[in-house]
Amino acid sequence: MAAKKKSKGGLDHQEIIMQFNQMRQEVRGIIGKLGELEMEVNEHSIVIEALKSVEPERRCFRMIGGVLVERTVKDVLPALENNKEQIGGLIGKLKESLLAKEKQLSAFKEKHNIHVRGEKESTPTEDLKSAEKSSGVLVAQDGS
Repeated sequence: MAAKKKSKGGLDHQEIIMQFNQMRQEVRGIIGKLGELEMEVNEHSIVIEALKSVEPERRCFRMIGGVLVERTVKDVLPALENNKEQIGGLIGKLKESLLAKEKQLSAFKEKHNIHVRGEKESTPTEDLKSAEKSSGVLVAQDGS
């Protein structure tokens, strides 16, 4: 039987690669969740702005847990604003978590001298920031 080659940290080459890929996947997952939540905040903002110009007694519909519920604007608006604030808080916590995971990943890369082929020397946060600057929504004016 061939003995496995162990590195400084007591892990063999395959274990290091698996752990590194798992850490990268966690970072990507957080970035994806951040994108989803930021889109939700934007949707909430659009709906809140639309409802502010509507009379408070007008009825509207809201999806709660997969059930469409009829309410008035004065009931729905505070709930939407509260949800938006809570999602914003969650985004802040996820960003903190992302920074911590990135530091862990960088330390792991340095410790095990990992170089990824074709990868530029930027952090996932820089990638996220550049994506935020360049992303947008294209809406046709004629309704098509």
